[in-house]
Amino acid sequence: MKFEGTYVAMVTPFDDDGKINEEGFRSNINYLIDCGVDGLLAAGTTGESATLNHDEHKKLIEILIDEVDERVQTLAGAGSNSTAEAIELTKFSQDVGADAALVITPYYNKPQQHALISHYETISNSADIPIIAYNVPSRTGINLDVDTVIELAKIDNIGAIKEASGSVDKISDIYNALLKEDLADDFKILSGEDSLTLPIMATGGTGVISASANIDAERMVKMVNSILNGDYDSAFDLHYKMLDIIRALFIESNPVPVKTAMNLMGLPAGPFRQPLADMKDENLDVLKKALKELNFI
Repeated sequence: MKFEGTYVAMVTPFDDDGKINEEGFRSNINYLIDCGVDGLLAAGTTGESATLNHDEHKKLIEILIDEVDERVQTLAGAGSNSTAEAIELTKFSQDVGADAALVITPYYNKPQQHALISHYETISNSADIPIIAYNVPSRTGINLDVDTVIELAKIDNIGAIKEASGSVDKISDIYNALLKEDLADDFKILSGEDSLTLPIMATGGTGVISASANIDAERMVKMVNSILNGDYDSAFDLHYKMLDIIRALFIESNPVPVKTAMNLMGLPAGPFRQPLADMKDENLDVLKKALKELNFI
C-alpha cells in the first residue's frame, strides 16, 4: 500500500434520533470519491469514535468497505487505550476487507515510549493488515518521540504515521532519521494537521488524512497532487486559498465545525453526540463567513 495522496477522515452522520444515518454516510462516501480523493477513513476521531459503541464502530467500517467497492483505499479506525481492544478492532478491519487500520496512541493511560513500541508490535503480530500509527498528543496526552517512530517503522505491517503533533521540525527529524536508517521507502508520513499539510509534505510527507476535506475535498486533492507532482506554485496558491476555511473548521473542537458546515451545505451530518455541543454564536459567524466567501453556502 502506497500511503500517498488525500484521505478523508469522514464524519459520522446521525439522524435526529442519534442513530447512524447509513444512507447519508453512503451518500458522503460517493460525494468524496467524486471529488477525487485517494482514500476514506471511517470511525476515526472526526467520526466521533469516542461515542460509538462497538457495534456501531464495526458497522461503519463495514458500510465504508461495501460502498467504496474498491474504488479508493479504505482505512478503518481501530485504536483504543486497551491493547486487547485495539487488536480486536484491527483484526475485524482485516477480516472485513479494509486496506489499512489507523491506530491511535493509547489515550489517558500515558504509556512510556518503550510501552508504545510494545503496544504497536503486539497489534502488528496479531494481524496482517497494514497499520498507520496515529500521533495526536493534544488528544491523547502522549507524544511519540522521533526515536520511537523509527522503531515503529521497523515493525512488520506498520507502514505509516499520521502526524498531528503540530511540529514541522519533528517531521524533518523523522524523515531525516528514516533516510539514515534506509526506511523512507517503506514508511510514510501523512499529515494530521490540515493547515500544515503543505510544509509537512515539503519536508518528507506523502499525503494527508484530512478532516477539512469533508468540506473542501476538491481543492485539498489538487493541492496534495500538486505537491506530489512538484508543482509548488499551484500548491502555495491552493494552500493560502484554503487557509481561512481550514482555520474556521478548527475554531472549536473537531468535528463540531465540520459537521456544522456540512449541515449548512446540505450534506448529511446531523447532530453531535454528547459531550459535544453546538458552536458558540460568535464562532458560528466566523464559520459562516468563511463558507460564504467560498460560495459553499
